[in-house]
Amino acid sequence: MIDKVKSIEKDALAQIKAVNSKDDILRIKGRYIGKNGVLTFCIKELKNLPKEKRGEVGRQINVAKKSIERELETAMRRFFKEERENLFKNALPLDITLPGRRPPLGRVHPITQVTDEIVDIFLGIGFRVAGGPEIEEDYYNFAALNMPKDHPARDMQDTFYIDTEKLLRTHTSPVQIRVMKNEKPPLRVIAPGTAYRRDSDVSHTPMFHQVEGFMVDNGVTFCHLKGVLTVFLHEFFGKATSVRFRPSFFPFTEPSAEVDIECVICEGKGCRVCKWSGWLEVLGAGMINPTVFDSVGYDTERFTGFAFGVGIERLAMLRFGINDIRLFFENDIRFLSQF
Repeated sequence: MIDKVKSIEKDALAQIKAVNSKDDILRIKGRYIGKNGVLTFCIKELKNLPKEKRGEVGRQINVAKKSIERELETAMRRFFKEERENLFKNALPLDITLPGRRPPLGRVHPITQVTDEIVDIFLGIGFRVAGGPEIEEDYYNFAALNMPKDHPARDMQDTFYIDTEKLLRTHTSPVQIRVMKNEKPPLRVIAPGTAYRRDSDVSHTPMFHQVEGFMVDNGVTFCHLKGVLTVFLHEFFGKATSVRFRPSFFPFTEPSAEVDIECVICEGKGCRVCKWSGWLEVLGAGMINPTVFDSVGYDTERFTGFAFGVGIERLAMLRFGINDIRLFFENDIRFLSQF
């Protein structure tokens, strides 16, 4: 059996030296060490040998197999080298004076640009930045914000639930609860971040960005709310921008308001974007509901506060004249390069 193995090895090495192509190499490999190769067959025959001879014959088969594999690899490298040399021989001359091809440069995403600008404005008037988890507990996202399990306001938000008590936060307002539970007034905080709702069309996406802001102290009134938001909108859209507050409803604020600006497209004259009203809604706000203060242990006789929330995509679309929110998420370099 050992002589047979050595003979097989000798024949294989002789054939490898005489190969003329890569196909010849692959055929020899399959013939000798492939799944149905002669050396593979020898391995299968070991069980028919006496036990005292199996070890020696097995070692000789391994030696022959490694020798054949080594010569096959050497031959394959020779053909690859010849192919590369022929490729360069037939290639056109290389002009090293030609300028290189530059890859397209990235830009700061418009959502990031607008977020940074919003944060800078509020930092300038004394607010600070806080954050919280995107996978949130039902308590922080709903219950502590005056939306218990049976509250109809929950129907206003199509929620991604992970289980009965965990969900993808539907707004950044849970940060308000987390901050107030751990800190005492005075507080002036904004919380930019990502939120999620089951909604998708030209003006809504399942993932979106929002800035929650709130202020809590002794004697905070609706006048403070109007003053802060008017300053913010004038800084963002320009001091000539008209601002108005309309009564509205949010379960975590009372009284509540929606804030409009003069349409930036038609300058208040009326157009398709503002539905011919001359006004565009940009954020919601209101005085923090005493029920919310109760959930965080604040004395409602001593402290008052306001809160607001603004969609960053909404402001970016108005700032840059974008008519489809989905463009922010498609990563089209032609779109992003404009910013």
